[in-house]
Amino acid sequence: MKIVFMGTPDFSVPVLRALAARHDIVAVYTQPPRPAGRGKDLRPTPVHAAADALGLPVRHPASLKGADEQASFAALGADVAVVVAYGLILPQAILDAPRMGCLNIHASLLPRWRGAAPIHRAIMAGDAETGICIMQMEAGLDTGPVLLRQATPIGAEEVTSELHDRLSQMGAGLILSALDRLPDLTPEAQPAEGVTYAAKIDKAEARIDWTRPAVQVDRLIRGLSPFPGAWCMAGGERVKLLRARLATGSGAPGSVLHGLTIACGDGAVEITLAQREGKKAQVPEDFLRGFTLPARLD
Repeated sequence: MKIVFMGTPDFSVPVLRALAARHDIVAVYTQPPRPAGRGKDLRPTPVHAAADALGLPVRHPASLKGADEQASFAALGADVAVVVAYGLILPQAILDAPRMGCLNIHASLLPRWRGAAPIHRAIMAGDAETGICIMQMEAGLDTGPVLLRQATPIGAEEVTSELHDRLSQMGAGLILSALDRLPDLTPEAQPAEGVTYAAKIDKAEARIDWTRPAVQVDRLIRGLSPFPGAWCMAGGERVKLLRARLATGSGAPGSVLHGLTIACGDGAVEITLAQREGKKAQVPEDFLRGFTLPARLD
């Protein structure tokens, strides 16, 4: 098939590579380079870098709303567009241009967790499972009919970065299957019941409230790892907590029970990976070797 690929972050890269090995990628669309690093030099997106390495043509318009940009897209004569975490709204003229439409790879079991941060929100909400949906795109936010779906359990100690990587690989496999079977697949409308929205992560959510139940603190830590990273204050120093599991014990919220086991409003959590400011992430033995915890974390 002649495919236009549209994606931006690391999550999209395995999909691009899988498609490039099997199909004709006529163009790769991604977000424009952004200033990054201390020197604020323009840095191409992960998809841009991957496309360059594969020798694929790259386009990075700031918008797809203009008539000239839409005409340029239509002139590619694509059979289908594959979209995964692109980050720009697709106008109707773009949605209508490929012969077989635009397919989106979404990292949730729709209609649960439509929107920007489905992986984080699934862990933070304590969902037992999540998955990948291949969806026919329409004008609404992740509202289109689903062609294929694949579920996967969320591990009891799994963090967002791990689930992110698993779902990215699942998406790559599922889109290949969808394209192979596309004429025979029946679009399934999303049910009206069970709709939830995965709002973009706000850094203000990341500070830990130790008065909350341990199960919620554990989910917050795992759901925000590695970015932006849940954090607390320890003796006047900000510390990121990047991995955790539920533990036995009780005490005043925020009190250190032993090692890196911290009491919550109900129960306790054991921190299994922590990071001081300006330091690398460390397991408890290494973290505690160079740092004395106060009796209580804030």
